[in-house]
Amino acid sequence: MALTRRQFIVGSAVGSCTLALNGNVQAQVMVSPNDYQAKALDYVSDNRKVDMNRHPTKPKGSNCANCALYQGSSNSVAGGCVVFKGKQVASNGWCSAYSKKSR
Repeated sequence: MALTRRQFIVGSAVGSCTLALNGNVQAQVMVSPNDYQAKALDYVSDNRKVDMNRHPTKPKGSNCANCALYQGSSNSVAGGCVVFKGKQVASNGWCSAYSKKSR
């Protein structure tokens, strides 16, 4: 049975919406502190828990929300990060890839 033009268009629209929604669902996954990359960068979801013996030069008040790599809004609880593709980080988190956001 051949597809009609209408069936093709409806199927394409449904497929596109499904792909878009799946992309958004992936972005909602939080970075696990046990993730290999998170461990390598000493990621913590609460910047007050940074090991200051390992990072004595950590800028005071630095967190994901004021990092140049953070993709969420400054008032959000979590957002995307360039370093952790497809995952979110806590806005109050911190990792060794921190780079102060220029204003």
